[in-house]
Amino acid sequence: MTSLLATARPASPSDAAAIAASIDAPHAFAAVFERHHAPIHRYLARRLGVDLADELAAEVFAVAFAKRRRYDASFEDARPWLFGIATRLVRRHSRQEVRELRAYARTGVDPAVPSHDDRVAAEADSAAAGPALAAALAALPRAERDALLLYAWAELGYPEIAAALSISPGTVKSRLHRARRRVRESLKGDVDG
Repeated sequence: MTSLLATARPASPSDAAAIAASIDAPHAFAAVFERHHAPIHRYLARRLGVDLADELAAEVFAVAFAKRRRYDASFEDARPWLFGIATRLVRRHSRQEVRELRAYARTGVDPAVPSHDDRVAAEADSAAAGPALAAALAALPRAERDALLLYAWAELGYPEIAAALSISPGTVKSRLHRARRRVRESLKGDVDG
């Protein structure tokens, strides 16, 4: 039993601790990057396509690193902060996002699925619903789309979305309610039409 405890690795520091440590030891920020790069990249790829996601994911962490002194250390988990940065970068590319969603609506090809095998599997799963859903998402007002995609694709909760977008949890709830209603209406109209 003692040997098991002796070989156990220490728990990795929280994001807040890693960010604080990175002020004096910049390499400590690597823990935040390693922990969150993949989900940030997936989120950006779903919104803007894989090519632009590569560039913007790197930019998210460059911005975070540059602003790390202003990080609110009361948040142990940096996910809301990082997804907030990512969402603000998406806003700069909102025309590209709408083009990606409209292309997905027309073709049924999800721009975030890079390999042929994954694309075939994704197309089989979403052959009917995917394009209609993409069209419904493209039609949403940006603020509602941001909240809905942070919830659905980034898997953030209401408080995390509120922190990411610098809005109140009540506003998150309202935006999600409106976005869901609009998407349901759009999908119902697509089925009825």
